[in-house]
Amino acid sequence: MAAGWLWRRLCQGSAFPVSYASRIMQKQYFLPSSNLMGARLAGSHSDTQEPKTNPLVSISDEPETLYKRLSILVKGHDKAVLDSYEYFAVLAAKELGISVEKVDKPPKTIERLTLLKSVHIYKKHRVQYEMRTHYMCLELKYLTGSTAAVYLEYVQRNLPEGVAMEVKKTKIEKIPEHIQKPVWDTLPQVEETEVKS
Repeated sequence: MAAGWLWRRLCQGSAFPVSYASRIMQKQYFLPSSNLMGARLAGSHSDTQEPKTNPLVSISDEPETLYKRLSILVKGHDKAVLDSYEYFAVLAAKELGISVEKVDKPPKTIERLTLLKSVHIYKKHRVQYEMRTHYMCLELKYLTGSTAAVYLEYVQRNLPEGVAMEVKKTKIEKIPEHIQKPVWDTLPQVEETEVKS
């Protein structure tokens, strides 16, 4: 009864008449189930969905790769595009729960090219072109390999035109066994001799 009243209230502003909405509401039934995403029976047509299984997800026994730092350097010629992309990248990192260490903007580089304006003579008349390259460096810390892969895939797919990206990963590895013990513990004892003069 309450669902019918709610449905009529929702459809009052639409093009459907209330009588049509109430007829549709009477024919639809919702089945709550733990393993079904949703099932709807409307008249003679039945639509059921299978439980969701993703064939792309694989479970492995090998340990996760850990990264101490992920440094992303983005460079482009338009400062406004880089500012917008910085906002997008930081927002995506926060949504994934990645801690952003710092966002740095290194100084821009300007490359100038001077050409003669005239074809033959008038050497004093020149025209100068310049290319300004702006940079943005984003440093993320303490990531797992799967999180880094997902984040980089998402950020690289949404890279604007005319923008380049460099990624540097600092991996955390276990200390090898031959280094774990201090070297001075494995050295043979040397006898000290006193020199008399």
